[in-house]
Amino acid sequence: MSNNSWNILFEFAEILGKQTEFSELLRIISAKTSTLFEADIASILMVNPNTDDTYKTVFKKETVIDKEQYSIIRSIIIGWVILNKKPILIQDCKNDKRFKNSFFENVPLKTAMCTPIICSNRNIGYIVIINKIGKKTFSDDDLDLLTKISLISAPYLRNVQKVKEFFDIPLPENTLINKYRKVGLIGKSRRFIQLLNSIEAASKCDVRVVLEGETGTGKERVVKAIHNLSSRSGFPFIAVDCGAIPNNLIESELFGHVRGAFTGANSERNGIIRDANKGTLFLDEISNLSLEMQAKLLRVLQEGEVRPVGSSKNIPVNVRFIAASSTPLLELVESNEFRQDLYFRLMVYPIQIPTLNERKADIPLLADFFLVKFSRQQKKKGEFFHKGIHKYLKDRNWKGNVRELENFVERIVTILKPDIDIVKNEHLPDYLQKVINSIEKKDDLPLTEQLENFERNIILKSLDNCEWNQSESARDLHLPEQTLRYKMKKMGIVRKNKF
Repeated sequence: MSNNSWNILFEFAEILGKQTEFSELLRIISAKTSTLFEADIASILMVNPNTDDTYKTVFKKETVIDKEQYSIIRSIIIGWVILNKKPILIQDCKNDKRFKNSFFENVPLKTAMCTPIICSNRNIGYIVIINKIGKKTFSDDDLDLLTKISLISAPYLRNVQKVKEFFDIPLPENTLINKYRKVGLIGKSRRFIQLLNSIEAASKCDVRVVLEGETGTGKERVVKAIHNLSSRSGFPFIAVDCGAIPNNLIESELFGHVRGAFTGANSERNGIIRDANKGTLFLDEISNLSLEMQAKLLRVLQEGEVRPVGSSKNIPVNVRFIAASSTPLLELVESNEFRQDLYFRLMVYPIQIPTLNERKADIPLLADFFLVKFSRQQKKKGEFFHKGIHKYLKDRNWKGNVRELENFVERIVTILKPDIDIVKNEHLPDYLQKVINSIEKKDDLPLTEQLENFERNIILKSLDNCEWNQSESARDLHLPEQTLRYKMKKMGIVRKNKF
């Protein structure tokens, strides 16, 4: 194995050793394997210890393959591993003689790997990695590395009781929600709780983190939370928008310069990286760095030292780098807009930030939080929005995410009278009153239709939360699976999304 592969494994073991949440442990294993092998799909399936034959998918990377179709292919691959009691590498799915041609006939898959996760001579799970046609073909070296990742992961997953708990996840305690509410991270939805668990885990590991999510999702607030809960909390936190600094100044801003290095350099400057020494440096929108600057940043990450502009000396630094991008970095790597070596160097602990539309249950909480915040700033008494406004806010499409909602509430507070505590429809501008009134009229349906709509929404929400796993959703709703399927058929509930 190359030195780089050993470094990856050591780094991987360090991260796993800091995890305390079982679900986060599974997420980071699957996310890391997805990144490392540039996989279209990366899944960990744990064997349910209650039955020994039920599998739980805990991570999938989005692609164009139909979910049901993928489940069948995945089962075929895992079945081969079970029967032959060894890992498998498939370099050409359609022409692999170990499988019937019909298995992969209409599936856009090219290559796959699967390794068992073994503890005490017993398979407790499987890692499955798949790529589509036209993407990288996995090699023997890849299978060897994936096998070692499985071996490293196994001791952290061997506690059978924790596996059992994973199949019946308890609701997160209110202390977690309250803890992050104090730093401005507001919510209680499933996606939000998953994010909080990732923040908790990342704060315990002194490794590089990459946040990916749309603009306005609150990435800097997440980074501040990671820093403030980490061992570096007593040292500087510096945030830099890589797109806001002109290209001709970015090197001097980051690395500093010596006196006389260029016209106007009348004194020595440390630079942002040295200013953040022993602390955390947040590089927002890192994809805006030129390829030349990416190469220089890579050297800092590799060597742990910076060279100021105009100097011949390297200066040691001890900085935790956290990067963020609103465009997935892997897409930029594939289009040669971002260096692959820098991508792998940064992508140690990946965290995906959900959009506001993916956590609609949090919108009323966020709206009321912003209402109180801006009311206090403007010396007004606003405390809550009326439920009709909450419904409008939840139904609205928030392309600008949390930032757009925050700006929306601030505008509302600006026009409020100082003595209003509960904001109702009549307190809003005329155009908003008309929109909300039209929504409320939909609630004037006959009781039977309202009940059916209510039931339909509950079923849809449960299916979304369970990633459209109907068996899991039936358990969540305390319904027989056959009853759930009947109701779905009656109400015309069909998943249209592909992944």
